[in-house]
Formats: sequence, C-alpha cells, structure tokens
Amino acid sequence: MKGNARYKGILCILSAAFFFAVMNACVRGAGELPSMQKAFFRNIVALVCAAAVLKKNRISFRWKKENFPLLLIRATAGTIGIICNFYAVDHLVLSDVTMLNKMSPFFAILFSFWLLGEKLKLYQIVAVVGSFIGSLFIIKPTFANMDLIPSLIGLLGGLGAGVAYTMVRKLGTKGERGEKGPLIVFFFSAFSCLATLPSLLLDYHPMTFPQLFWLIMAGLAGAGGQFSVTAAYTFAPAREISVYDYTQVIFSALLGFVLFGQLPDRYSVLGYLLICGMGVYMFLMTRREEKNP
Repeated sequence: MKGNARYKGILCILSAAFFFAVMNACVRGAGELPSMQKAFFRNIVALVCAAAVLKKNRISFRWKKENFPLLLIRATAGTIGIICNFYAVDHLVLSDVTMLNKMSPFFAILFSFWLLGEKLKLYQIVAVVGSFIGSLFIIKPTFANMDLIPSLIGLLGGLGAGVAYTMVRKLGTKGERGEKGPLIVFFFSAFSCLATLPSLLLDYHPMTFPQLFWLIMAGLAGAGGQFSVTAAYTFAPAREISVYDYTQVIFSALLGFVLFGQLPDRYSVLGYLLICGMGVYMFLMTRREEKNP
C-alpha cells in the first residue's frame, strides 16, 4: 500500500509539472499585464473548477475547525508564492525566475523535516542535489545580472510554495481528520482571489480577447496543477517525490519549441539527461528499499 501511494504521488507530481509548464506558457502568451491581474484570473478559474468538483462529488464546502490554521497557512504561503513569482516574471528574465521557483522542492523537504519530522536518506539527498545541478545546466542563471530586490522576491516565492506544499502534506497525513484535495484547492483559490481583488480593482488593465483567452487557459492549467500537486503531497512525502517536479523544465522546453520556436542547447540537453538519471536512480533505490527494508 505504501509503495502504491508513492507511485501515485509520482504520477501526480509529473502531472502537476506538466500543467504548471502549460500555465507559465499561457501567462507568457498573455503579454504585458499587471502581475496581480494575472494572479487573480489564474485563481478565479481554479476557484470555479474546485467548486464544481466539490459540488459534483458532494463534498462539503465546510472545513474542520481544527484544520483552519493549516489551511490558512497553506493559502497565505501559496498566495505569496504566486504573487512573488508573477512579480519576478515581470522584472527578471524567465530562466532566472524558473531557477528561483525550483527552490520550492528544497524548501518543501526542509519544512517536511522540521515541521513533520520526516527523515531524509542519503540517496534522496543525492537525487535532489543532482537534479538541482541538472536544472542549473538547463536554465543557466546569470546571477551577476540579477537585480537584488526582484531576485529576493522570486526566492520568497519559492519559499512560499515550499511552505504551502508542506501544509498540504500535513493535511493529507491526518486521514479522516484531514481535508479533501478539492476543498484545499477551493480554500486556497478563494483566499488568493480575495487577496488580489483590491489591486485588480485599483489597477485594472483592459484586455484583448486573445489575452483573456490565454489567462483563462492559464487558470485551467493552474487548476490542473493545483489538484495534481495537492494529491501528490497527500500520497507521498516531499523527500520521495519532489525530485520529479524538475520535469517541469523538460515540459517547458517542449512547449517553448512548439509555441515559440525555441531550441535547447547542448548544456540544456545535458541537464535533461542528468535530471532523468536522478529520477531513475531514486526510483530504483526506493524499489530496492521496499524489497530489503
């Protein structure tokens, strides 16, 4: 049963990586709009999707009283993560933003260790570090050209995402005392919409139909990513599945080629191979551990 949960978590994190790559491509396609406006539309679509899933599955919109602090921390951290990420996208080159955002799995592992007491194993640390090095080959960040304030804000976005994923994991490990994934997404989306609404009303920019289309698609992809990542960290701890989140870089490269005609260079290809190698390595080690506990 534990092994099946891990495999489900891996599939869900791969799905989340794909959806978030699509979301970023759509956000880029929407052109120049305020980051708060992009964040609002991304979350309002996710809110509608989550509400529809709750209603269809006859899941209550009410959460358990004892889970409210965890839901609030998850929603606050997630909202900060999105706003910071969108702000960084508006002020930094995309490769640097991606690098900073990919710090979220590290934060998730650290907070899972500190807050949930989950133990780390050597091969898991090696796999995560190896994948991170692979991502550096792909995104080739230019730290010398990064502005200090936007960079710190982008890093804060990764921290926010890491805290949010840890809270999702905490809610998922509570069993019947926890909350369903759709409710977690609904709570987060509603909170984010309320948090970004004042800025939207004060600084709304009229949109063309193509811009609206791209933002709606970004919202749908973001909802798919939220449902997937919520399920992923419910099925398995961050230390076992977060490494697979780096496949988002591969998905982004494919979408970049199809939509924007971008081709990866040899360093990027080396990064792809390293990330995939680390993923296979961790998979084999977890299988070995299951057979020889």
